[in-house]
Amino acid sequence: MAVLYQIDVPGEPEFPEMGEVWEASVKATHHFLSEQDIAFFKSLLLNEYFKLVELFCIRDKEGLIMGFMGIESDKLEMLFVHPQHMGKGIGKRLLEYALQVFKVNKVDVNEDNQQGLGFYEKMGFKITGRSELDGMGKPFPILHMTI
Repeated sequence: MAVLYQIDVPGEPEFPEMGEVWEASVKATHHFLSEQDIAFFKSLLLNEYFKLVELFCIRDKEGLIMGFMGIESDKLEMLFVHPQHMGKGIGKRLLEYALQVFKVNKVDVNEDNQQGLGFYEKMGFKITGRSELDGMGKPFPILHMTI
């Protein structure tokens, strides 16, 4: 029987925990980022990005966050699952919630994040554009996808 993960809303005191989930996920999937890049983006995430989106998470039985997403309007701005919990339907459950409740139809993914790209393609997204630089002007090509 499949587990039905409950969607929850994390609070600001949980931002550091979410930052740890993000960092573990990025280290498992974003092999093109250096430790310096990861530290740079983590600081932005904790101090700015989390406050710019509507956040949702899925927790384990102990209440620890296994995965989370951030939505702004009709765009999925972030979706990260701790590597210990990847492949268990957490990302799929979060994305399905975003599609159904928020009518999300756009997402950007790093071109070099093949795992993320494959996930979004499997979920029905198609590549509609490409940017040579990321939103910070760094040389990490971004694929723009829509459903």
